[in-house]
Amino acid sequence: MTRHVLVLGGARSGKTAFAERLALHAGNRPAYLATAEALDAEMRDRVESHKAGRAARFTTIEEPIALSAAILRASADHDVILVDCLTLWITNLLIANEDVAQAVSELVAALVQIKTAKVILVSNEVGLGIVPDNAMARTFRDLAGSAHQRLAEICDDAYFVVAGLPVVLKGEPPDAPTSKIHEA
Repeated sequence: MTRHVLVLGGARSGKTAFAERLALHAGNRPAYLATAEALDAEMRDRVESHKAGRAARFTTIEEPIALSAAILRASADHDVILVDCLTLWITNLLIANEDVAQAVSELVAALVQIKTAKVILVSNEVGLGIVPDNAMARTFRDLAGSAHQRLAEICDDAYFVVAGLPVVLKGEPPDAPTSKIHEA
């Protein structure tokens, strides 16, 4: 049985590196589904650096909005799909005036449908800080938190990464070589 995974953590927590190790250990034909849009020079440099660093290990697919359809297409050719990241995807949906709750429902339906590929979802946990001082930031925080809850419910495994250390929130400790695994 394919086990879908949710990997949460703060900015620069090590969550992507952990998810990459999981993906490379989980399959022979991994895809990296990137949701970032390079809207300025700094972000373009960041995206190019990330792509270069994983080029030999992953097939890169870029999709900022139509995530569910991209995952379904990728599952035909890849045995593991790493999605990085959901909070950028939610941001892209908000900017495009898309219905985030509907898009999350479509993502949940796509994940339930996929039986031949493991999907590893990476996202920033944004609900641990202070309450944002403006309506848009509060809306973003609320939408991300709701998405995380819905996805954690259907994923078999969920991890929270802090300082590069994955903490098991749900499911089994990972098979991939990692730093010491902590159970919540």
